[in-house]
Amino acid sequence: MTASFALVFQVVAAQTATISGRIISEGKPVAFAAIILTGTPLGAKTDTLGFYKIKNAEAGKYQVQVSCVGFNSRVKSIIVKEGERIELNFDITSFEKKLNEVVITGTLKEVSRSESPVPVEVYKPAYFKKNPTPGIFDALQNVNGVRPQLNCNVCNTGDIHINGLEGPYTMVLIDGMPIVSSLSTVYGLSGIPNSLVERIEVVKGPASSLYGSEAVGGLINIITKKPQNAPVLSVDFLSTSWQEYSTDISFKANAGKKASVLTGINYFNFQNKVDNNNDDFTDMTLQNRISVFQKWNFGRKENRVFSLAGRYMYEDRWGGDMRWNKTFRGGDSIYGESIYTSRWEVLGNYQLASKEKLMLSFSYNNHSQDSRYGTTSYIARQNIAFSQLTWDKKAGRNDFLMGTALRYTFYDDNTPATAAADTINRHNQPQRTWLPGVFIQDEIALATNHKLLLGFRYDYNSFHGNIFTSRAAYKWTVNDKNILRLNAGTGFRVVNLFTEDHAALTGARTIEIRNALKPEQSCNVNLNYIKKIYAQNGTYIGLDASAFYTYFDNRIVGDYDTDPNKIIYDNLNGYAVSKGLSLNLDFAFSNGLKVIAGGTLMENTLTENGKTEQQILTEKFTGVWAVSYKINELNLAFDYTGNVYSPMRLPLLGDTDPRSAISPWWSIQNIQLVYTGFRKIEIYGGVKNLLNWTPNKGNPFIIARTNDPFDKEVQFGGNGQVIVTPNNPYGLTFDPNYVYGPNQGVRAFLGIRINVK
Repeated sequence: MTASFALVFQVVAAQTATISGRIISEGKPVAFAAIILTGTPLGAKTDTLGFYKIKNAEAGKYQVQVSCVGFNSRVKSIIVKEGERIELNFDITSFEKKLNEVVITGTLKEVSRSESPVPVEVYKPAYFKKNPTPGIFDALQNVNGVRPQLNCNVCNTGDIHINGLEGPYTMVLIDGMPIVSSLSTVYGLSGIPNSLVERIEVVKGPASSLYGSEAVGGLINIITKKPQNAPVLSVDFLSTSWQEYSTDISFKANAGKKASVLTGINYFNFQNKVDNNNDDFTDMTLQNRISVFQKWNFGRKENRVFSLAGRYMYEDRWGGDMRWNKTFRGGDSIYGESIYTSRWEVLGNYQLASKEKLMLSFSYNNHSQDSRYGTTSYIARQNIAFSQLTWDKKAGRNDFLMGTALRYTFYDDNTPATAAADTINRHNQPQRTWLPGVFIQDEIALATNHKLLLGFRYDYNSFHGNIFTSRAAYKWTVNDKNILRLNAGTGFRVVNLFTEDHAALTGARTIEIRNALKPEQSCNVNLNYIKKIYAQNGTYIGLDASAFYTYFDNRIVGDYDTDPNKIIYDNLNGYAVSKGLSLNLDFAFSNGLKVIAGGTLMENTLTENGKTEQQILTEKFTGVWAVSYKINELNLAFDYTGNVYSPMRLPLLGDTDPRSAISPWWSIQNIQLVYTGFRKIEIYGGVKNLLNWTPNKGNPFIIARTNDPFDKEVQFGGNGQVIVTPNNPYGLTFDPNYVYGPNQGVRAFLGIRINVK
């Protein structure tokens, strides 16, 4: 009897198989996920480490389905043989229900991303880690339609372009607060600790009806982590073969029973003089920067919100002649551009203790700048105080958001912008601008799958008077895999050249402002379509397509062409148009390969006196991609990222300037390997700029006349134009503004991340 039972058991065991494996997302285990063999009662759940095991599977063909809260189901087909032990792993990162993420940027209140009438793109830190960078400014090069633009070949300052529109048209926020002001779009984007970023939300197109001035081209909202959701300790150290060193540290602690605090420190140092293009000027600005950010969350009754955060940043950067040191600062013997930046800011949100949902938001920042561009000095101070009270109220099918806002800007510098009319006492006249406003927004549920959003805002600018903006948005949820959105809105922008345009500061060209500059106004229409495809073989395809059109009145543009020795600013005697198509694609294949790619085809034109031309320093096509693959057995991940840009018109100094008037097609490509085999530690490394592309290729020089940066040997004619001489065969003056891409060539990088939950 015992022998017979043993024989039967051996036969049964030989006819059944075992299926086991692990479920992960973004390299982390997914606990309590359900794995079933469809059409059978067999299944299992993952443990806290993401492992599962299904026993007694008979030979045959099966569909293995994985289901988990917060993720769309994923299915793989397998063939089971008798007695086989099958290892079947799932990476469900791309199957996260991203459209159900909570976003705030589009409507100024927390809503599900799929329910938002305004299209919002969301980027998590895991995406930016595919191409690690020392700061958010550089990280944004991986976002479709967004380009970090360098504005000077010497000091390497920059701003953020969205769909070809310059940095001042982009409003940058932290936790919804517009604290990154116009002055710091030039210098202040760097130094935000990456370790504190929960996600980055991007809205393309005007949003002035909610956010006021500067929100013309789009919004970038940096959402920081809540202390309770952050790891206990996070460390990220990155170094490159160019001797760049970046350290990002964050840690959290409890301060009593009802308060938690999260602290982040970012330090970047680069002190290696590099001159690979042999023009005797630094290819990359030397930098020493530290930023400290701290965020407090306080527990209150009924879970009412109260958070308070502060940041301090100091940066010392310089570029120029390889022989320069600080003893030459501001002198006319050896040229250098030296910038000291000191900035602090505080922001908070406080939900009032009332039955109604009333939220008070506030921020204050102080930005001090001490700069020398050769002998030209730019010393400025800007303070901005902002407060806003919103009332979120639902009534039937209407979801109202009403609010009032007040922004006060103090600005003082040593330029003509604040020069005194009293030339005897020479007391400066700082600009003091008051901008109070009120706004209302109504999100109407027309039907189950149809929503309409209407918004209107009134602002009063103490210099320019009344300003009105409006928006309308319609969303049609065809089904859970197809969403259509149509948005339209108006925007406005009040301009301060000396805080927004680096070219106006350097002294390389004379600045001429022909008339009193009027506020710019815009009108925008945007059509967005999202589609999700889930194939039976486990492949996922996500599609996000948009068409956009923006029309500008009173557009303010720097004229580099009329006089090569000047930048002439005036309101355009005509109009400007920005239009194009954008497509984002997200592929996740059943074998673990992931591809994220995007492209934007656009045209930014200026029409004046019947003549239309392409806007300077604006490409017609931009594309980005990220290809990722993970070999779970080796704990090794592979990332290949890059971007590509089409030709753009460049600022020359005249017809005799030998530099290319049009840039070539150019691309920056990177490769990375990440090893995750150690507990709580990741090691990563790779190569940046694989093609070793720099803008000096094909050009005789990039910076004009580095041998005479103070124009001591330049001769001018009676009409003010430069005379061609044997020492100046092209008839040029010193000019560092011919810049459209980074001068950093190929370089290796290596880093380590430590994450303690």
